[in-house]
Amino acid sequence: MCALLSRAPAPPPAAVATGVEPVRRHRWAALGTTCEIQFACADDALAARFETEAVAWVADFEARYSRFRPDSVIGRINAAAGREWVEIDAEMEQLLDFCGSVHFLTEGTLDVTATPVLRVWDYKAATPRVPTDAEVAAALRLVGWRKVQRAPGRVFLPEPGMALDFGGWGKEYAVDAVAALARSLGITRALVDFGHDLHAVGAAPGKPGWHVGLEDPANPAGPCRGSLAAADLAVASSGDYLRGFTVGGRRYGHIVDPRTGRPVANGCRQVTVVAPTCLQAGVLSTTLFILGPEAGLRLAGQTMGVEARILTDRAVHQTRGFFCHVVS
Repeated sequence: MCALLSRAPAPPPAAVATGVEPVRRHRWAALGTTCEIQFACADDALAARFETEAVAWVADFEARYSRFRPDSVIGRINAAAGREWVEIDAEMEQLLDFCGSVHFLTEGTLDVTATPVLRVWDYKAATPRVPTDAEVAAALRLVGWRKVQRAPGRVFLPEPGMALDFGGWGKEYAVDAVAALARSLGITRALVDFGHDLHAVGAAPGKPGWHVGLEDPANPAGPCRGSLAAADLAVASSGDYLRGFTVGGRRYGHIVDPRTGRPVANGCRQVTVVAPTCLQAGVLSTTLFILGPEAGLRLAGQTMGVEARILTDRAVHQTRGFFCHVVS
């Protein structure tokens, strides 16, 4: 996910005198990205509690579900692929149920078993290369949510080399959890931003929303290409213009279609989705990017509470209500 730049308004000089709560900011590294919470709170003790509990929740989530940690639940399941069943708890059962629902609703474009094809298209390699057709085919044989075997309290990946990865939506799940934590503590104005996947709780003090800038895919380091006002909603964006590699004059982006085993090449540059939850926004932004403008906008239009904008090489496509969130 990429393409969003959150910006907190600077509190007025007379914040205390005018009754406007100061906006606090806490930033830390987790989930392979930069995590940040901005929130309005005049109570130092409450602010410290929120920051501490947010960091602790994210650390626990990452320790349990990162595929890069051998001792995590995901790490143990992947290590046992082709060998044995792995015992899981009720939370993991629920997350796997979600994986099945997402696979169905996104027409297979979001598949937590897609790790093998992501590995053969390793854009992070010192010298990235285009895999052979045989390598792609071999990786695809290990992909498919329907291959995952489940029984009450346990799960099994039947073929060696299969692997689960919650990376396609885990960060967004964590964003929503921290937003819920803020609400549970009585914090009513907050912006949770994990790698520019966002959930806005209320609005920024004295503003109609939290200001969210949209990157220009043609010039990511330059001025934003418009912005959104986010209040009690989530925003996520997908694009392949920052991550990928070029071989033989052709660029290959990092977003791979698990149905074909190859990087998406449908002309999409950036997809931005506004939704009630960051999990929903993140799942849909990736899905719409893979489906392309026509099928993507059709899916977005059929999903309650969702608005989307799709930028391609040649045009801008968006749902009718997307402009309602645009402020510049």
